[in-house]
Amino acid sequence: MPIADAKISAATASGRVETVEHDGKVLCILVRATPWPTQTEFYTPNDYNMQLGNIVYPAGSAIPRHSHRPVTRTVTGTSEVLVVQKGEMFIDLYDDDRNLVATHKMTAGDAVALVSGGHGFRLIEDTVLLEVKQGPYSGVQEKDRF
Repeated sequence: MPIADAKISAATASGRVETVEHDGKVLCILVRATPWPTQTEFYTPNDYNMQLGNIVYPAGSAIPRHSHRPVTRTVTGTSEVLVVQKGEMFIDLYDDDRNLVATHKMTAGDAVALVSGGHGFRLIEDTVLLEVKQGPYSGVQEKDRF
């Protein structure tokens, strides 16, 4: 449910991906569990400090074994991706001035890439989240609570 003047745009024709923007700045990319994608698609542009997308493979195909070469990257800030593995919750999205901009319900299988601004969560059911972010986490001094 959008609040104030948040702009929500569907990033895919299926409507399963929503980009939430405020004042020209992307706050998050919300990827719904269904419908399943039919082709590989990445949702983040190349200038983000993470990559988020679905890679689709047909049955019987293979991903050749590989390793990743060391690459030096400079990252400022902390972006995170959360996947709701179980349960339901509301995600509240805030702009840089800590004003509530939008609220969205998330259910099992949904994922969100938090790109800028602030965020909070209200849990509707017992919930299990899978969290991915640059680490290691150094403690509460990394967060501004408001």
